[in-house]
Amino acid sequence: MTARSLSDLDPFYPIVDSAAWVERLVTVGARLIQLRVKDRADADVRVQTHAALAYCARHSAQLIVNDYWEIAIDEGADFIHLGQGDLDGADMKRIRALGLRVGISTHDHVELDRALSFDPDYVALGPIYPTILKAMPFAPQGLARIGEWKRLVGKRPLVAIGGISLERAPLCLAAGADSAAVVTDITLNADPDGRAKAWLAATRRAA
Repeated sequence: MTARSLSDLDPFYPIVDSAAWVERLVTVGARLIQLRVKDRADADVRVQTHAALAYCARHSAQLIVNDYWEIAIDEGADFIHLGQGDLDGADMKRIRALGLRVGISTHDHVELDRALSFDPDYVALGPIYPTILKAMPFAPQGLARIGEWKRLVGKRPLVAIGGISLERAPLCLAAGADSAAVVTDITLNADPDGRAKAWLAATRRAA
């Protein structure tokens, strides 16, 4: 199978839970953002998605909608991210027929094989380091696994995620990741805008 897009993922890949965060980050220069809204009513997810897409369009940034593929379609998104559990209920034929690009999470070889069977536009591997974002049934993957995964996915973009800080991001990119995803290192920082700018500088140097 061949990837539909080979090199258009920005090396800086923030993941946030609201349109307000999306607006904030595109304003400082982010060009690739995932909207990951959890445990909220569908109506709120729809509002957040609609606003986030508008902010990204205004700043020529790419929004990736996590999980809510039906809302993503309704609101005109063109890129979604699905976890392994999300794949169970996703209508991949419809998603692909409508031209949406898809990124898929993986944590082990079985999940990677499953992900590749859907011909994803990128594969995510995690957690690379211990993470405080959520409880994970998988041990940290480490940098060596990034290189292994990159060999397995070939030219398809690889996203590293989980416990990645500003200092660790260049290591992940050097190990073979095309993009480094970040959540708490920015959103929990005392100066999120400054931290995001530092991420932009560091990942562009390393890419």
